[in-house]
Amino acid sequence: MSILPPPIPSPKEKPRRWIIVLSSIVFAIVVFAFVLFFSVKNLIDSGITKGPDAMFGDQHLKTVVALVELHKVRYGAYPESLNQLKFTGQWDQLAIQSVFYVSSPDHSHYFIDVRRGWVAKPKLDVPAEFWHGTGYSEQLKPQ
Repeated sequence: MSILPPPIPSPKEKPRRWIIVLSSIVFAIVVFAFVLFFSVKNLIDSGITKGPDAMFGDQHLKTVVALVELHKVRYGAYPESLNQLKFTGQWDQLAIQSVFYVSSPDHSHYFIDVRRGWVAKPKLDVPAEFWHGTGYSEQLKPQ
């Protein structure tokens, strides 16, 4: 009487754990990004940033106007773009990146608009007297 060895079990397909782990990580990142985005959006929409946005926006505007006007004094014309400003400090870069600037074709006038204060676009009420003696021109505002 001969005893046969037990049959060799057929290999079972193991679930590819790394696919499950990777999928879980990607899903968690997407959910986190979604929650973070809407949390920040709700915070901004609540109006809590209006004060700091106005304060930073006002400072950004005044900083860039001063730099643009100094450029005009030094070189006789307004810069074509804010990249042409020289002798700016590290803090000036924050202001420069927070505004929209366009110069007239002959570089005799410019339009500037604050696009970001602290977090969002501020609503600034700049008195007309502020622009007296500058090359600011509302006509250069893009449509």
